[in-house]
Amino acid sequence: MSILVKSDAKVLIQGITGSFGAKHAQLSIDYGSQVVAGVTPGKGGQFFEHGGRRVPVFDTVAEAARVTGATASAIFVPAPFAADAILEGVDAGLEVVVCITEGIPARDMLQVKRAMMGNMRTRLIGPNCPGIVTPGDGKDSYGGCRIGISPGYIHKKGHIGVVSRSGTLTYEAVWQLTSRGVGQSTCVGIGGDPVPGMSHLDIIKLFNDDPDTQGMIMIGEIGGSAEEEAAGWIKNHCRKPIAGFIAGATAPPGRRMGHAGAIVSGGKGTAAAKIAAFKDAGIGVAPTPSDMADTLLKMM
Repeated sequence: MSILVKSDAKVLIQGITGSFGAKHAQLSIDYGSQVVAGVTPGKGGQFFEHGGRRVPVFDTVAEAARVTGATASAIFVPAPFAADAILEGVDAGLEVVVCITEGIPARDMLQVKRAMMGNMRTRLIGPNCPGIVTPGDGKDSYGGCRIGISPGYIHKKGHIGVVSRSGTLTYEAVWQLTSRGVGQSTCVGIGGDPVPGMSHLDIIKLFNDDPDTQGMIMIGEIGGSAEEEAAGWIKNHCRKPIAGFIAGATAPPGRRMGHAGAIVSGGKGTAAAKIAAFKDAGIGVAPTPSDMADTLLKMM
């Protein structure tokens, strides 16, 4: 099984005619993702062609979803327009919206979060994230569902869930598992912006309820309190082994480190506090990024 998207999910690409969106649409098709539509305002009626597939392009998400039955989207839209692109997916009733775009103003994302309050249908992953991969069984190319920019070849179908704020550390954890012959149920990069969609806790709850996920790797960063909140829930409710890693232990206070949300201020959001919360919750803490998979496998 998997969380959020299954291997047969129907995916549309917002911004499919741009160079970045086009490149990753091609890679998703090559991975086996069912890319059924593209959306670029003003270019409706055109087609995106790759690998023998002829994907129709629509002017709006609502029309694309209605005609093709798409249930998920990947957003490759410039930052000034990305918040509207997210809300277009929400208004169309998509189940999952994955926003890859970096640099969306925090005020725009706050407006998105307010507009989504009470929405029980659409899950937002990102922004500023690598997206989500549910590995396939190797048939029909890789046979899985890749929404975003994660490299497909590093994934292997299996039973470990991965959730991370860092894109590159997501890839590192996945590759460590695959190199050891251990597959993944679903891998989710939630992004490192200060106003995100789904949180560590949201993903951990889904993994905990998924009967096919037998263990998890959770990767966090300095800044904010999301990791501590997840650890508090895990301590009281989680039934599965979890290994964790916190990036940014040597970052100087008050300085943003890579991600807009990775900043320590007022004594909050430190690596030490997050690591302490992990240990208190029974999460196995990897001392370095290269130890993430081994830490989990030892626990299992």
